[in-house]
Amino acid sequence: MKLVKLSLVTIVIASMASSSFAADTLADAFKNGKVSGELRAWYFDKDTEKLDTQNVTMNGVTYKLPKGVSDDTAKTGNILNTVAILNYVTDTFYGFNLGATFQASAAPFVDAEGKTAYASDMYGSGAVLSEAYLGYKIGKTNAKIGRQYIATPLVNGSGSRIVRESFEGATIVNTDIPSTTLIAGFVDKFQTRTSYQTKGDLGGDAPSFNKRAIFNGVSASDTYQFDDAYTIAVINKSIPHLALTAQYATVGDVVAANTENVNLYYTDANYVLPMNGFKLGFYLNYRGSKTDLRSGAVNNVDTVYYDGSQTAARISISELAGFGLAVTAATNSKDDAVIAGMGNGAASSTATLVKASSPSLRANTDSYRIDLTYDFSKLGVTGLKSILQYAEANQDRVKQATTSADYTSYAGGISYDVPVLKGLSLELIYEKQEVETTRYSNNTKYDWDLNELRFKANYKF
Repeated sequence: MKLVKLSLVTIVIASMASSSFAADTLADAFKNGKVSGELRAWYFDKDTEKLDTQNVTMNGVTYKLPKGVSDDTAKTGNILNTVAILNYVTDTFYGFNLGATFQASAAPFVDAEGKTAYASDMYGSGAVLSEAYLGYKIGKTNAKIGRQYIATPLVNGSGSRIVRESFEGATIVNTDIPSTTLIAGFVDKFQTRTSYQTKGDLGGDAPSFNKRAIFNGVSASDTYQFDDAYTIAVINKSIPHLALTAQYATVGDVVAANTENVNLYYTDANYVLPMNGFKLGFYLNYRGSKTDLRSGAVNNVDTVYYDGSQTAARISISELAGFGLAVTAATNSKDDAVIAGMGNGAASSTATLVKASSPSLRANTDSYRIDLTYDFSKLGVTGLKSILQYAEANQDRVKQATTSADYTSYAGGISYDVPVLKGLSLELIYEKQEVETTRYSNNTKYDWDLNELRFKANYKF
């Protein structure tokens, strides 16, 4: 909280030197404020099938293992969620403004199977004040203190579920340096998607802010206690068509008192070259995580080996008569997995439409993804877009692990911004993921099929 107090003092002092403000009175600042919102109705349906176990050859002898197909009931079910989101931001007064975002969700028709399947990310009814901040702008510097949405490579709240993740802390963004954006941030608390991630039950309540957070790569659904998090980032666009990003974040006392810090690193280079009738893109990315261990510690995050890194590259063609094609490849360090960041929005470069990043962040994993997109506005259907996706995440044996797994994903999606009703959008996505797990203790292989369908109807006003 020291950074928050210091930031408050800085803002107050700066405001005294500033005579620029939009509203004449404090009352006008509230009267001239802007209200926006969104209504959502989302339907998710998934099932997980345990398929035939493969035959195994050991010491020259082939063993025929039992066959069968069964559902994993903990990962099979459906849910219909609704949410109302209301946002209000005041006009500025001496550079200050206030902002708030309220999320109220309900899942009125979900059955017991759906509650279990979606306990960690969708099942929850209630309300949460996800944003409640004091903002200040002076020159080319913007500051926020309080609850707020944050979207940076290493600290990023996901909005792929009915309730968006949020953070409590402070952020400062400055653009005084030409073609450069500087970002500094402090996080004190984190708001998850449902109460399950902080209570660990199937209560189905709305989430709350706690000193527990998601660390994508360790888990996409479990939370871990932390102290405070700090981050700095820089984005530079001095070179035409090239954007360079670098970020560092450190999180204190993660998982157990024996762990001092989790340190996160991120860099990328994104070059988009306009051609005759299309754009050619080249993308490089490096991310890594390092955990610090207190002297004499035993039970800590280091026991699961997260001192890893991931290097990724992408080549893409876009806006070619409405078509786009992107090929992405990534490789991870041999013995350690990678923590992508704080919040589920921190994702690997080869994350898939539905199943996301988890398979591609494991140790000794090579992952690939091919995206084919099409914008139907080229055929006169404005607002209609589609994507087809193929991905693999193949893990070789890791010395400290008893299992490894290969993931193959087939996914597709279509979205439509309805022109006759401004603000209404529809989206349908589906992914089938085939998993082959190898267990080294008895040299057996187990197959899984993971299937999920998602339909989203959104109306923004």
